[in-house]
Amino acid sequence: MDPKAAVAGTPIEAPRSYGKRIEGGFTPKPLPRPIGMALPPLPGENTGIDNRSLQQRKEDFVNYDKHLQRRKELTAKISRPYFRDWGNLQYHEGKSFIAPPRLFKAELSLFFPNLYGQTILKNDKTPRDTTPLLSGRASVVSIFSSQWAERQVESFVSKEANPQLHEVLERSGETAQLVRINYEDNKGKALLVKLFMGSLRKRFGEKDWDKYFLVQRGITDEIRESIGLLNSKVGYTYLVDHHCRIRWAGSGSSHPDEVESLAKGLAKLVDDIKKEASLPATAREKLPGKPHLEKAKDSV
Repeated sequence: MDPKAAVAGTPIEAPRSYGKRIEGGFTPKPLPRPIGMALPPLPGENTGIDNRSLQQRKEDFVNYDKHLQRRKELTAKISRPYFRDWGNLQYHEGKSFIAPPRLFKAELSLFFPNLYGQTILKNDKTPRDTTPLLSGRASVVSIFSSQWAERQVESFVSKEANPQLHEVLERSGETAQLVRINYEDNKGKALLVKLFMGSLRKRFGEKDWDKYFLVQRGITDEIRESIGLLNSKVGYTYLVDHHCRIRWAGSGSSHPDEVESLAKGLAKLVDDIKKEASLPATAREKLPGKPHLEKAKDSV
């Protein structure tokens, strides 16, 4: 099964863990289009939790069509070379694409998906959704799954690598934020992260504890293709606006012009949010709700 076939638009030209192996080298190219999900995110999506009743599971188990679909999915997963993502790190340290020099236009931008995981809050270990946190604010969102990938995203977002970005964050007050998502679908490694949450709390201020997520499941192949998360060993950085739209994206280790465009992009989003807040409610940008979009889609 080819996840690219389920995503509309020009595919990102980059190595993947499936499909034909890259031969003769690879050079990252600028993103060909805005990336993201077609529909706005909703809390409760992509949790990876099976909420079916016992009766529903029994019915699905004996459903031949669903059995064939599940078998195809498992076959596709098993057939992928285990070390392909590691091998693809030889190409520019796994960098998949070059970040755009300017923000994607708001009206053309697509959405960042809802993810679900535990934060490093000391007294609240209940998993939560990312969408309520991202809504209403400009967010720099980093996704990584190893120390290697975390160092890559830090080359975009750390105070040492991007002091201009942190100046914008400090000036914005509560309008902008930095969100980190540690995605670890390996139960053993996820347990290690949980055991060392105390050290993570020491690295970040208490006000940022609810902005560090440990996500263990829910990122499907379709989501990876849609948001350009093409190598599980590489770090990715996104600039998400107050409507949860991806307005900018970077991969791997940063280039100097990418660091600059990220800081300038965040400053532009902060200004736009403040300008919009000063407008009457009837004049502010409104996005159609997800049920409305699905209804329109069904009527076509």
